[in-house]
Amino acid sequence: MMLVLLLCIGVLGYRYISGYLWLDAIYMTVITVTTVGFAEVIPLDPQSKIFTIFLILASVVIVGYAISIITDYILSRNNFEDIKQRKMQKKIDAMTNHIIICGYGRNGKQAAKKLLAYNKPFVIIERDKEVIEKFQDEELAFVLGNANEDETLFTAGIKNASTLISALPNDADNLFVVLSARQINSSLTIISRASEETSYNKLKLAGANNVILPDRIGGDHMASLVVIPDLVEFIDNLGIVGQRNINIEEVKVEQLYNAQEVKTIRDLDLRKKTGCTVIGFKDVKGEYIVNPEANTKLVSGSKIIVLGRPEQIIKLNSEYKIE
Repeated sequence: MMLVLLLCIGVLGYRYISGYLWLDAIYMTVITVTTVGFAEVIPLDPQSKIFTIFLILASVVIVGYAISIITDYILSRNNFEDIKQRKMQKKIDAMTNHIIICGYGRNGKQAAKKLLAYNKPFVIIERDKEVIEKFQDEELAFVLGNANEDETLFTAGIKNASTLISALPNDADNLFVVLSARQINSSLTIISRASEETSYNKLKLAGANNVILPDRIGGDHMASLVVIPDLVEFIDNLGIVGQRNINIEEVKVEQLYNAQEVKTIRDLDLRKKTGCTVIGFKDVKGEYIVNPEANTKLVSGSKIIVLGRPEQIIKLNSEYKIE
């Protein structure tokens, strides 16, 4: 930009100070700025000589600066990636109460898809650079590195995170991640994948709040499709999420009203206001009640599970500003 401005000043200067024709003015500007040393088109008068001196001095500084910038850019092949990574890191540093997904394999991708549907902020730790380059976009925040290393966890913002999902294919790696994460952030909710049933208790002892065995769930699911196929299909449809197609939602009582004055499910009347139906209740002790009574008291610290069509869930979230 500065170089273009310098060229424009030179052309206009030679045109109006020295009286050159436009082509001659452009020619004089180029040979002066580039300091190639050709002779003048017309001998310069004193005013033109003074202008040329200033033009040469300015061009030495500006052209030299431009060359250094271009050279640095050419020599630094990863310059664009560095800029992109710094921008991504700035985004991650600004996150709070986000989720960290370790590993972007089959389970990691499914977790990310679900979190995107629910508008939850999350960061993905992946050590395969090719995977990051293939899937990285504006919606997905990646950290390149090994989730087993504390430095990588810190880069992903583990201190400010609310949840960590360890979806690595190896149980030993998941165990190490759980141990490290629990040591760094004691209040973190940790969910880990396990391939072997023998790893379940070890991961729980290491600090995982929940341990998921995909193979066991898959086998149970297939058997259920034989025993109760219609029910399983219905439940599957509740869990399927696409472009914000959410049928079921978990809501904290504090998000619905001022919990200092205790209300009941009947008092809230969510069915009339939003079309959603309360199908579950979780009390402050963590115990669940399926299909709670209308007179169930919604005390502070409890949660309700509501069921509805996607548009009804959207209305619920909009009505009560639920994020």
